[in-house]
Amino acid sequence: MPDHEATIGVIGGSGLYDMERMADVHYIDVDTPFGRPSDSVVVGNLEGTRVAFLPRHGRGHRINPTGIPARANIYAMKALGVQRLISVSAVGSLKEEFAPLDLVVPDQIIDRTRHRVHTFFDEGIVAHVGFADPFCPEASDVIAGAGREVGVTTHEGGTMIVMEGPAFSTRAESFMYRSWGAGIIGMTALPEAKLAREAEMCYATMAWITDYDCWHESEESVTVEMVVQNLIHNVAHSKEMLRLVIPRLGPAETCACNSALKDAIITDPRGISEEIKHKLAPIVGRYVS
Repeated sequence: MPDHEATIGVIGGSGLYDMERMADVHYIDVDTPFGRPSDSVVVGNLEGTRVAFLPRHGRGHRINPTGIPARANIYAMKALGVQRLISVSAVGSLKEEFAPLDLVVPDQIIDRTRHRVHTFFDEGIVAHVGFADPFCPEASDVIAGAGREVGVTTHEGGTMIVMEGPAFSTRAESFMYRSWGAGIIGMTALPEAKLAREAEMCYATMAWITDYDCWHESEESVTVEMVVQNLIHNVAHSKEMLRLVIPRLGPAETCACNSALKDAIITDPRGISEEIKHKLAPIVGRYVS
């Protein structure tokens, strides 16, 4: 495999700005039709597997949730050959049984964002991908198994609310989300999950709980200090787990995520301009030439 290609991708969330123990490392600056990604993509070998790593907020945490260039990030990963994409995220808990420092591997998502572009197909070509099950079950199973193996309290399944941020929830919002049955709340899984599905990549999330959201009356309100303290603990477990998860993911050819665009492109191929075909070649090249 060329030095600038990888089959597994990792997008690091708050606190995870680098990958340890990677060998044969290359820093790649990727230009995309949607601008520059959050930072340089680091490609290297981890546990014998070629991996591409990108810090979602940029190194030094420079980009707030709304400003994350999600389309550029996902496009860059696809262009580098990534088939399976693992997201590492910090989240708040909306359930008593989901305690700080626990790991949740969500299987559902509710969109409460307002200012983000959620598709690659916003001009010149239309596609409607299935999104009933937004997280890859195969990759999620591997993550949950690794969590149990390292001794982390792991919750398999659950609904994630994705809010706009960067401020945390009001109490009224927090109680509303609980009434919906949601288990965790974060700010970054969308539009990542939708874009990864359009790009036919398996996408799954390690959602690490840093705090009880402000609904929990017996706990102090969420503070940055609380979140950062628990982040440090969770990041160490993230790195340990990634060393187990990455070599176990395997090829994605048999996963349904790998053919999400099949029959999803509605636009007559004769009406798709050469400019759009070129722009979206890494995404639609299998179906539109």
